Amino acid sequence: MQFIAFILIYPLLWMISMLPFRLLYLLSDFFFVIMYHVVGYRKKTVRKNLLIALPHLTEKERLEIEKKSYHHLCDLFLEMIKTLTISDKEMNKRFVTKNIEVLKEVEAKGKSIAIMTGHYASYEWSISMNKSFSFQGFAIYKKIANSYFDKLVRDIRSKFGATLITTKETIPTIEENFKNGHLGIYGFASDQSPKVSKAFHWGNFFGVSTPLQTGAEMLSKRFDMNLLFMRIRKVKRGYYEAELEILSENPSSVPDYEITDLFMKKLEALILEAPEYYLWTHKRFKYVK
Repeated sequence: MQFIAFILIYPLLWMISMLPFRLLYLLSDFFFVIMYHVVGYRKKTVRKNLLIALPHLTEKERLEIEKKSYHHLCDLFLEMIKTLTISDKEMNKRFVTKNIEVLKEVEAKGKSIAIMTGHYASYEWSISMNKSFSFQGFAIYKKIANSYFDKLVRDIRSKFGATLITTKETIPTIEENFKNGHLGIYGFASDQSPKVSKAFHWGNFFGVSTPLQTGAEMLSKRFDMNLLFMRIRKVKRGYYEAELEILSENPSSVPDYEITDLFMKKLEALILEAPEYYLWTHKRFKYVK
């Protein structure tokens, strides 16, 4: 059944990827109507998240952000599909890293690098940065149950040379590379909420005490990696800019969880600039104190 589902859907995905951007975004507008007005995909979760994170706004203002966030979500989904056939030239035009020299400076220090980012703007297209790396790039993702679609997602996200590793493969891969002196750059989406049973640290996010992902910080300490924050902004529809900032060049010297808290503060500040570009459909406040 998995294979049948794949062969039925893949041709459609490929045809979508071949659409010019003008038509791609018209399709995105249509998907928005279906997802938001007809299906109402995770509306309760989105509204709960927005109420917790942005209580200072009026209901009308939050509703406006809600609708814009669904428009962005549809764009994001179709942009990921577009990655199947997008050219290097087109990607270079649409996803720009403003200060790639920061990465070059950190690479020159001869240690592996962990990059922390959130589910904001175009975290999907950030994989295109891999073409600028001297070290091998590793993108961490959650494995999909359907093996055929899992391979498709791996192919899409590795289009620009990144090596995809599942969450379960992360520690063994970093450990093996560390033992062999193989330098890598590891991308962490560090804003997802861990299970309470696996939470090592509760921190503040939008004024709420909630469990935080500490993997990037703790692995950076364990394997002596430099740690960066990647700030991505949406310039306009289909165009994004990334900016890199050093969080720590010696994470082991920083008290536990201080870097994680700093990352969340920086991410929160970024979200507040334009809340509509955050992935509010995630149950980010599933566990609170």
